Amino acid sequence: MIETLNNLKKGESGRIIAFKGKGNTRKHLMEMGLIKGSEIKVERVAPLGDPIEIRVKGYCLSLRKDEAKKIEIEII
Repeated sequence: MIETLNNLKKGESGRIIAFKGKGNTRKHLMEMGLIKGSEIKVERVAPLGDPIEIRVKGYCLSLRKDEAKKIEIEII
């Protein structure tokens, strides 16, 4: 099943399959280590849903909801 990262709940995992958008946003996400094929897990979600904390490649990373909406994942 394909979703965007912002739709995952705490404890759910997925694999990055694509990025929406181009330019600086895409580059910024890739510079943070979010690359196609990477497995991610949602560790925490703030009370109002923004930001979310994910684990990728052994480290934790916080993303704003707007950033997470641009990451397409396959749920695993």
